[in-house]
Amino acid sequence: MVGRRRARGWVYILPALLIYFGFAIWPALNTVRLSFLNWDGILAPTWAGFSNYTRIFQDPTLYEAILHSLVLIVFFSFIPVVVGLLMTGLLLGKVRRGMTFFRVVFFLPQVLPLVAVGITWRWLYSEDGVINQILTAVGLRGITRAWLGDYDLALIALGLIGTWVMSGLCMMLFLSGAQKIDTALYEAATLDGAGPFRTFRHVTLPGLREEVTIAGVITTIAALASFDLVFVTTNGGPAGQTNVPGLLVYRLAFNESRIGDASALAVVLTVLVVVIVTAIRRVARVGR
Repeated sequence: MVGRRRARGWVYILPALLIYFGFAIWPALNTVRLSFLNWDGILAPTWAGFSNYTRIFQDPTLYEAILHSLVLIVFFSFIPVVVGLLMTGLLLGKVRRGMTFFRVVFFLPQVLPLVAVGITWRWLYSEDGVINQILTAVGLRGITRAWLGDYDLALIALGLIGTWVMSGLCMMLFLSGAQKIDTALYEAATLDGAGPFRTFRHVTLPGLREEVTIAGVITTIAALASFDLVFVTTNGGPAGQTNVPGLLVYRLAFNESRIGDASALAVVLTVLVVVIVTAIRRVARVGR
């Protein structure tokens, strides 16, 4: 009876497993296989061994791209988590008119295609865009510029787009997590004379530790694997200042027809994501 029930369970999950294997596991394994081959996408591939990885690690562009991704983690992950916690502290337990509309608007960037987000922000950041118009209107015309074309500020401008996109996700995740915190803890904190800040620090924040970890993992992966937003807004410019590993993979595969090198870089990027995400989870586990 137990064996039949277990077999029935496998039958139910088998379609999902087949889809997952076909669209996730098999492409990943095939990418690893291609990383050991020389292939231009047309002619028959030849064995390359570890030469693709050697070329990748000898390319200084890779290290610059990884550094840019680490900078983007600050804007895609750290700042949105802080903003999400701040908004959660302000909104938690307060029922006001129009609050649902505010939450929907704040979460809206998550449901918009990143291509549309990139095109919109590229227009906002342009020389005659809304941002420069506002700066000119308040007497700051001297600092206006084509923000995504500025050598020193392009990466920061790109990162702020990520902050705008990810903050709503963090806020909604934290607000949902806060619903599971025992209200008796808030009542006890009030009876002890704790103010809003101390209540948030000693009750809300510890109760959201798992949600903070999840948000950190999701947003960090988004920063390290970013491609579409970068491709639409800057395409790696100016002068490679916003190059990221995902964009390099695309260029190697589709612009230079170096499928083996692109696959090797994709494997390296995957390992980097796994290492950083594992470190985040381990730090969160130690902090408990």
